[in-house]
Amino acid sequence: MDPIVIACTTVFPAEAARLLAEGVAPHALALPAARSAANLAVVAPDPVVLGADVVFGQPHPDDVCAAPRLRWVHLSTAGYARYDVASVRAALAARGAVLTTSSGVYADPCAEHALAFLLAASRRLPECLENQLGPRGWPDAPVRSRSALLRGRRVLLLGFGAIGRRLAALLAPFEVDLRILRSHPRGDEPGRVVAREALGDAFAWADHVVSTLPDAESTRRLVSRALLARMRPDAWFFNVGRGATVDQAALLEALGARRLAGAYLDVTDPEPLPPEHPLWRAPGCFITPHTAGGRREEPEAQVEHFLANLRRFERGEPLVDRVI
Repeated sequence: MDPIVIACTTVFPAEAARLLAEGVAPHALALPAARSAANLAVVAPDPVVLGADVVFGQPHPDDVCAAPRLRWVHLSTAGYARYDVASVRAALAARGAVLTTSSGVYADPCAEHALAFLLAASRRLPECLENQLGPRGWPDAPVRSRSALLRGRRVLLLGFGAIGRRLAALLAPFEVDLRILRSHPRGDEPGRVVAREALGDAFAWADHVVSTLPDAESTRRLVSRALLARMRPDAWFFNVGRGATVDQAALLEALGARRLAGAYLDVTDPEPLPPEHPLWRAPGCFITPHTAGGRREEPEAQVEHFLANLRRFERGEPLVDRVI
């Protein structure tokens, strides 16, 4: 392949920046003035992007539509909702361009975070921490009586992308009874696939409902008041996908009325969640600030994922994590 222009709209730490600069050779690396170190931020339009053949990061959707030579966009995130719109799809299709994500970067950390949530809920870890930070009593009898095993429990997994598949693999040693909501079943799922119209019965069946759903038109508020109402009082809800997929008002109401055991949320709507938001004080609600995908090596992993896909792009091979 002849050298091309690769624009990067993300500001990386020194080591990741070095890996990127060395790894794109012999291609030209162009750094727009409009860049951001925040992974979820969309940058302003920039003329450098308009002259690129490939863009890595979070380019402005208008630049994606307008760049005449653009052949490939690789996002630094797993989510791609702001690009999943008719104008961007049409522009990419018109020039035969593709869009890929960094889902593979976040599969392991998000899946491990979700597993930690499940184990923390089963073993009642937060209430032990609250006791240590508060009265420092010795509530051994009540905590033991409320503790449970994860092994053999009924888990409903909403979504079966990279994160969902990895979480299912991590859950395998616990011999859980797994049911899966997947938009396009392939027959290789490690559990019974549930149709969307059968979710009510699946929510009633589950001990644990775990959402890894992305933000898309088809998933917004999918976890509805009606579905939450089907959950048992001893069941738990977990979300490491996107906050917009949940009816938060309904979740708050269910938590306040103790109609479910609790919720563990890594994502909310909005983000950041304002300090005065009632979710912070909802009984049985435990929140991490959208950290499930994080790890110390995240920037390097993002760059390595892009470079591996760049090698495929050079060879004309199918790209990993392609969504458009």
